[in-house]
Amino acid sequence: MWSRANIADHWATWTGRLDRVRLATRPVRRRVALFFAIVGPGLIVSNVDNDAGGIYTYAQAGAQFGNTVLWSLIPMTIALYVSLEMCSRLGAFTGKGLSDLIREEFGFRVTFFLMAAVLLVNLGNVMAEFTGVFWATDVLGINKFVSVPLSALLVWILVVHGSAKWVERIFLTICLVYFSYVVSAVLAKPDWLIALLHLLPPHVVRYVPTIKPFVQVPAFNAEYAVILAGLVGTTIAPWQHFYLQAAVVEKRVGPRQYSHTRNDVLVGSISCMVIVFFIIVCTAGTLYVNGIHHVDNAGTAALALKPLAGRWASGLFAIGLLNASIFAASILPLSTSYVICEALGFESGIDHKFGEAKIFYGLYTALIVLGAGLVLFLGSHAKTILLWSQVLNGFLLPVVLIFLLILVNRRDLMGDKVNSKGFNWVAWISTVAMIVLTVVVVYSSIHEMHQ
Repeated sequence: MWSRANIADHWATWTGRLDRVRLATRPVRRRVALFFAIVGPGLIVSNVDNDAGGIYTYAQAGAQFGNTVLWSLIPMTIALYVSLEMCSRLGAFTGKGLSDLIREEFGFRVTFFLMAAVLLVNLGNVMAEFTGVFWATDVLGINKFVSVPLSALLVWILVVHGSAKWVERIFLTICLVYFSYVVSAVLAKPDWLIALLHLLPPHVVRYVPTIKPFVQVPAFNAEYAVILAGLVGTTIAPWQHFYLQAAVVEKRVGPRQYSHTRNDVLVGSISCMVIVFFIIVCTAGTLYVNGIHHVDNAGTAALALKPLAGRWASGLFAIGLLNASIFAASILPLSTSYVICEALGFESGIDHKFGEAKIFYGLYTALIVLGAGLVLFLGSHAKTILLWSQVLNGFLLPVVLIFLLILVNRRDLMGDKVNSKGFNWVAWISTVAMIVLTVVVVYSSIHEMHQ
């Protein structure tokens, strides 16, 4: 029989237990809350490079070589994380953006020429993103003279009239649309076990007899080397490093919050490669197995999926491409404005109003207008625009990585937070590998243009 006294005793006991649980979990809840307060730049900057050029490259890789390129995704994830982690650490422990540090440490003349190169390269990249809008909306039956100006107006309003927190939340929400590629891949009904086995390095497969019959070992010829170079070149871009460090500084992330920013970069790097995995598996399971080994552009890949995987898979692929293109068309001009204004000492940041940062917003507006306008009138040269944007990225990436590695190893800047020996080995090997692969991309792209 429950008496009032017994009920009171049990209530006191359970209340005491709940209090102890709350006290025990408070540090965990604080860490989770702090992580979500800081999360954003790493996740955004990693995923935004799955843009029009990236999706075209991934679709072409899957169509041309099937699952045999999947093994490269794990080392690419490591390389992406290593390069972006150094930027976030540099920003957190110096409180300065990358272009600002380059100006202080290497002088104004070096900075001026670097900024001119960044401006030129990123204009090409912005044009490539609006080319992606053109491709995607063409699949969806929308005229480019409607879709491209509307997209340009949308991204301009988003940044110019939004606060930093609001814009970041929008960008994080947009990241979720990338999962349309996951659904598209599921609708394509590939052999998932075979795809997962192809994540193993080819030289490992040779010595495992039980799985060797299920895995295609790639032929490492010139064409295969070019597609690998294209995968790396389109996944790790120069602008990412400038934008990430500027965002870390703008969010006032310091040494105490750095571990959460590092986790943000890690989550972003992994999620980026997961999406790449599904895009390649989708096209490998449809286009490659049906003998379609070449696609003209990412929009063509979406159309080619329709008879093989159904209209839903094709539509979702096109929606993912449109999302990626608009997302990148927002971030790339923003990154360029940050970099140029930071390097030359002008006010920058989307928390400023238009009148407080006229050059920052003026540059952002000019890049959008020029990028969208040139695509409208040069639409027939869309593939050339895409190739040139990759070539220019290829020239700039090694330069940025070398500046970054020199700065992050300066003890007068970083104290005891310079790269460890082991991390330096990984960083330099990744950088040298990216430089070699970038040279291959540049050479092959120029060679293709002259044919």
